[in-house]
Amino acid sequence: MSMLTLQNATLDDLMNYKPRAELINGRIVPLMPNGYLPTHVAAEIGVSLRDYSKQSKSGRAIFDACAYGFESPLPSGRLSISPDASFYIGPLPEDPMSYIPGHPIFAVEVRSQSDYGPKMDREFDIKRNDYFHAGTVVVWDVDPVAKTISKYTTLTDVTVFRTGEIADAEPALPSWRVAVDEIFRS
Repeated sequence: MSMLTLQNATLDDLMNYKPRAELINGRIVPLMPNGYLPTHVAAEIGVSLRDYSKQSKSGRAIFDACAYGFESPLPSGRLSISPDASFYIGPLPEDPMSYIPGHPIFAVEVRSQSDYGPKMDREFDIKRNDYFHAGTVVVWDVDPVAKTISKYTTLTDVTVFRTGEIADAEPALPSWRVAVDEIFRS
C-alpha cells in the first residue's frame, strides 16, 4: 500500500481524491481495487444489510467506498476508514456528498487478493483496533478463499462461521442473520 505524499492532508482533501482511499497520519492512502469475488461477497452482505434496515426500520446499510471520518486520529493515526460494507445508526452528514462523521456500528472487511499473509493479518488487526476504538461494536473479517467469516466483538473474542452455518452480527444488529452459503454464492 503506497501513500500519497501530501503533508497533513485533511478529510476535505480525501473527499476530493479520485480513487478509493483512507486518511492515515495526514496522508492519503490509496486502496487497492477488488476483484470479482471480494466485490460480489461485499455486495451480498450489503444487500442483506439493506433488507435488514428496511425490515427493522433502523439504521442504514452503507456500501463499498463510503468513508467514515473522525475528528481525532484513531490509534493507528487513521482519520478515515472505508469498510467494504457496514451498518450505520448515527446522523447523516449535512453535506450528503461528504464522508459520514462517526463510526459504523457494524463493519465488514472482505479480504481481496493482496490481503493474505502475516503482514496483512497484522494490518487487519490494527484496523480492527481502530474500529473498536472508534466505537464499532462488531467487525467481520471475511475470507472468500476459505469461505469463512470471523466475527470480532473485541480484539480477542472471535467466532468463526463456515459454510453450512448462519452468521450474525450480535450484539450490534439484533435478529440479523445471513447464511454463509448465500454470501459466498458466486
